[in-house]
Amino acid sequence: MSNQVPYSSRPSAWVPLQSISTDNSLPSYADHRNDQFELDEESFPAMKYSRISDPSLPLWQDSSADSDTRRSRSRTRRIRVCRVLKRPFWILFAIFGFAAFITLSLDIILSFFAETRDRHIFPGHPPSSFSSWTTHGVNPVPCHSHNDYWRRIPLYSALSAGCTSVEADIWPEEEELRVGHSRRTILEGQTLRSLYLDPLFKMLDGHNPLPANVSDVSESGNTAYNEIVGIFANDPTQTLVLLIDFKSEPEKSWSLLMEQLEPLRQRGFLSHFQGRHFFNRPITVVATGDAPFHLLVENSTRRDVFYDAPLDKLSHSPDPDPYGKSSDSSQVQAQGDGFLYDAENSYYASVDFHRTIGPLTLGSFSEDQLIRLRSQIHAAHSRGLKVRYWGTPKWPAGLRNYVWRVLVSEDVDVLNVDDLYGATRQDWRLKWWR
Repeated sequence: MSNQVPYSSRPSAWVPLQSISTDNSLPSYADHRNDQFELDEESFPAMKYSRISDPSLPLWQDSSADSDTRRSRSRTRRIRVCRVLKRPFWILFAIFGFAAFITLSLDIILSFFAETRDRHIFPGHPPSSFSSWTTHGVNPVPCHSHNDYWRRIPLYSALSAGCTSVEADIWPEEEELRVGHSRRTILEGQTLRSLYLDPLFKMLDGHNPLPANVSDVSESGNTAYNEIVGIFANDPTQTLVLLIDFKSEPEKSWSLLMEQLEPLRQRGFLSHFQGRHFFNRPITVVATGDAPFHLLVENSTRRDVFYDAPLDKLSHSPDPDPYGKSSDSSQVQAQGDGFLYDAENSYYASVDFHRTIGPLTLGSFSEDQLIRLRSQIHAAHSRGLKVRYWGTPKWPAGLRNYVWRVLVSEDVDVLNVDDLYGATRQDWRLKWWR
């Protein structure tokens, strides 16, 4: 008889489940594996074979031990990977958390000094102890502060940035002109007088003290009147444009505006047209929106409020009622040179960039768009008007800067901006977009 070991008794061999007896007298798989579990056909009906290990074999020869070792190594690798990924995550989390904590702490600390933080941009608190000018050290930049009343500090934020033009939307209410984008957004005490006219008068009055022997400076021949200086210390001859956007009731708004401009008018602070000459002064008032053009040109001898002409209509034949908003304007006639809008009644010539130029396909001007742009600029300059495009792209910053650069290179006179810092910093002149 052969001494060959029976197949069923070979260590770690595959055997049919049917060959494994369920008799308790026979050694079972659970006996070999320290009673960890019982192996029977009912518990594993889908299995055909079972792995039998011999406990007498060393672990390095036992296949089940090899499987445990592989699983342990796999878990170890996963743990190492998790540790490698978690360490930089928690480091970044700690860094950003610490930065957020510092920022929040600084905001809380600075909130206790809110009244003194902006002292350098308020009248009476000059940024230099050697100058009484609020704009000391500020270089004027030909940019227009769009919706200036939304700034954290209306007027002064634009002046501290160097903007030479600010905008205020007015709504008549009783005997005041409220300032806001809509009636619902008007805050209590937010009037044209409190936000713009009174602060400007106070600044200019401090820059231009009256001589002891002078009480009236309303005549252009007065020496003191001709030597009036403006808002900006670095360029005292630079005028500040106050763009007044009429939102409703144009006739009533016009009457209130003319009345409230009287203090500035009496001191000679308003730019005006008289006879056939334009006199540049510290403040130039320009009316836009629903402003009544027929009332503006009613006084043909002297004007100190100018119109914001429609830039896209200057190349057309004169239209006595371009907006169709007032039947009285049908009596307005073109000026002697054949133009309805010129330097005698207008200062700006503005239009919506997106509507008249159109979207910039692939982020650049097409030839047709450049031709249209140059035609409009030429039409405005031939009438002595300054060009302003509003509604220019705001984002992405590269496209915005590219549009600004093209407009300036094409001799647009003032940029309509929302980002004061981005515009006045002027790094957008670097040609990194195109």
